[in-house]
This record gives sequence, structure tokens and C-alpha cells, in this order.
Amino acid sequence: MFTSKDLKQFSKKGISKEQVEEQINHFIKGFPFVNIIKAATINNGIVKLENDKLNKYIKLYEDATNNEKIVKFVPASGAASRMFKKLFEFKDDKNANIEDEKYKDVKLFFKNISEFAFYDDLKDACSQGVDFERDHKLILGCLLDKRGLNYGNLPKGLLKFHKYKDKSRTPAEEHLIEGIKYANSNELVNIHFTISPEHKKAFTKHIKNVKKEYEKKFNVKFNIDFSVQKSSTDTIAVDLQNKPFREKDGKILFRPGGHGALIENLNDIDADIIFVKNIDNVVPDSLKKDTITYKKAIAGILIDKRNHIFNLIEKLQNNLSEEAINEAKSFLENELFISLDNEFENKSDEDKAKYLLRKLNRPVRVCGMVKNEGEPGGGPFFVQNDSGSVSLQIVEGAQIDMSNPEKTKIIENATHFNPVDLVLAVKDYKGNSFDLHKFIDHETGFISKKSKDGKDLKALELPGLWNGAMAKWNTIFVEVPISTFNPVKEVNDLLRDTHKEL
Repeated sequence: MFTSKDLKQFSKKGISKEQVEEQINHFIKGFPFVNIIKAATINNGIVKLENDKLNKYIKLYEDATNNEKIVKFVPASGAASRMFKKLFEFKDDKNANIEDEKYKDVKLFFKNISEFAFYDDLKDACSQGVDFERDHKLILGCLLDKRGLNYGNLPKGLLKFHKYKDKSRTPAEEHLIEGIKYANSNELVNIHFTISPEHKKAFTKHIKNVKKEYEKKFNVKFNIDFSVQKSSTDTIAVDLQNKPFREKDGKILFRPGGHGALIENLNDIDADIIFVKNIDNVVPDSLKKDTITYKKAIAGILIDKRNHIFNLIEKLQNNLSEEAINEAKSFLENELFISLDNEFENKSDEDKAKYLLRKLNRPVRVCGMVKNEGEPGGGPFFVQNDSGSVSLQIVEGAQIDMSNPEKTKIIENATHFNPVDLVLAVKDYKGNSFDLHKFIDHETGFISKKSKDGKDLKALELPGLWNGAMAKWNTIFVEVPISTFNPVKEVNDLLRDTHKEL
């Protein structure tokens, strides 16, 4: 199937022939559906924090920060082009009429154009005499194309999102401010952005331009670094007969493996606690309070559960008793909502201890969950594996058999969804970093249909970062308020009150 040129291409990307063959096998076999048992709900898989508990965990985290290496991890490789999809369509339509119903979003954009944080820059980018009431396509050219602000080709993290009295800020800047507020250890703020290679120069320049200003203003030091999605995480594309899809020059087409590839970047980070939050989910300063409050609270829960796990591991290793076994079993069942394998009770005490240690000695994640108000995305469910063990998982719709009435009913009963609000503990009880590859469920990828050069193809996405890539982590779900979830998927989202400084 593969030529010597193909093998050289694999080698250059850092992908083995065996990996490629395994990926092709996934196309042939497909991926099994996840066996959801029920939706996680308040007090049954999702923790709700009343004020006393909220304050307790915030204090626990604040007291611990100076003894923990904390990193804020921001996936920021997404291009902004999708934000402007409707503007691009209008600009490229020779017969476009802004009064047409299909261009109502474009009309809304122009009606409120002066409210956007990038408005002043846009005026400067347009030549004198441009009429902002009429010259719509000319203005969109100034906004989106390279001859103007180039917003259609920049990453979201470098666009101006929020307008303040003295300046406007990008999402990257808002993440710096957030980092100061809840990821600050001994006045040092570590922030890691994952970016696309083509955007590294622009990101580096932007951060250099703003970093000193915020360090001086808030009396902190930033340690900011970047990584790119590794070429070795790209996946092969195939045609509809599951044969390698070849481009016009004969080379096999590889595509980015999706956000699940970022488990590689995460695995390279040396930290005790890692906050994960998407680049576009930011708000102005006057609306940051809930975000800061709940980030600290869920980090406090993480520290509490992590320390409890370390204590249980120590007991099982050094003072094995029926009491230690029962305590560990109770913690797994009642705190982590893990039901044990069918054969657990038939094991000897030694084998029970080994089994419990394997379950406990894993990375830990606390995931904020928001009440479902119709937003797309994954949700929190109880999932059963082949051995009968049940655990909490974040599951995407594509992983569920929608033709099964029993499963669709479970989805209908779901109350919360995943806003990508994670706090992670990635070191074991000895202080060594876990190898995160060991905790991936490789049977949870996605296959989607795409096209290239007018030909249909099938693409493979790796197990999602917070889905299959973390499937074997110990997981706690906590309800967080909807006010902490304010993503910007299209440009007009910036007109919402949640993106305006009060």
C-alpha cells in the first residue's frame, strides 16, 4: 500500500508505518459508540457548591498556591476565519444585498460597527472617504484581507475583543489578566498558549508588546511560552474506499488530528496544577468575578481530592487492612462515582489493594459544568466499559448511538454541558509527572466526511482532549454559573452585554 516515498513522508512527520496502518484500520472498523448509562446531574455526579463550601475551597486553594507550580493552559490555535464566515459570504457574493434576510447578520454587524473594539483600527485601515453607511464590501476588505487588518487570517487570540476607556484588549491579554487573578504563585504567572506555527511570530510580538505593561501594573512576573500541535499527531485521510487519499503531487494527505492532539502538549508541561480554558471564552474585567471565584473553588476541590487520594494510596501500600480497602472503595464509589468491576468482591485483599491502587493512582481533573441552555457541545454522563466498571466522562453527541431510543432518552434528561473549564493535577503521590498517554481511550476517536480539490474524503480525529484523551483520569464534575461561559463563535457575539465593559 505504501511506497518508499510514503515511508519517508511518515518519517519526516514523526509517524510510524504501524500508526498509519492502525489509523486506516479505524476507518475500516469505525469506532464503537460510548455506552452511556445515565446523565450526571446535581448530587448524582455533579457537585453543587453552596456558599460555605465555595468559601472553604477558595481558601484551601489560596492557602496552597505558594506551594504549587501552577500553569494556565490556553488552546489558542483556532483561526478567526470562522468568526467571519457570514461576512466573507457577503463580501464574495457579487449580487449581495444587505437587506436580504440571509444577510441579516451582516446588517446587524454594520448597524453596530462602532461598538466593536477594533472599530478605530478599522477606520484607520480604510482609506479616507470610505462611507461606513454604504461601502460595505470595501470595509469588509479592510477588516478581513491582508491589505487591511487581516482579521480573516489571524488567530482569535490576536483580535481586539473588548473596549476599555484607555485601550482595547485581545483575548490573549484577557487571559494574562485572568492568570494574575487565579493562577498566581509567589507573584509568578505561568501561561502556556498552544498556537499554529504560522501565528507564532505574531503571538510572540503581541505578548512582548503588552507583557511589561501588565507586569508593572499588577506587580507580577509572567512566564509565557508557546507550543504548536505536533506534526506527529496529524492523521491520514482516506478516500471513500478507505485507501490513502493522495494529493495531485502523489503525496498522501494528512490532516490535523483535532484538539485531542493537545494531550501531547499537555504531557510536556511540568506543573502541579493546570488550568485549561479556551482562548475565546473571556470577558471584560467588570464581569470576571464569577470566573475567578469558581476557578479558585474548583482548584480547591482538586487539591482536596488529590491529597485525599495520596493519603489512601499511602494506607493501601503501607498499612493494608480491610479498613483501608473499604475506605478506598468508598472514596471511589461516593466521591468519584466509579463503580468497580464485576469481579472485585471475589479478589483477595492483596489483589483488591492492587486494583484500588491502579484506580487511584491516576491524573485528576475537576471539570466545571454549566446548566444546559441549548449550547452545542459535550456533556457529563456515567459511562460503562466492557468490564462493567462505570465512571464519569464528558461525552460528545457523535460518540452516542442516536438511533437507540434508550440513549436518546438519557440525553433528553441531561441537565448540563461541558464549557471546557478544567483544573488538572498531573503528578502522582511521589511528585512524578504522569505519562498522560497511558490514560487515553484510543477507541473514542471520530470519523468525519470532508473534501479536497473537489474529491470526497474521510478524516480521522483523535480522541478529544477532554473526551477520550482523558477517559481514564479520575474525574469530578462541579456546577459553575453560566456567567463563566462566554465564547465568541461569530463576530456578532461580541455585541452581547457579556463582552462590554461596564
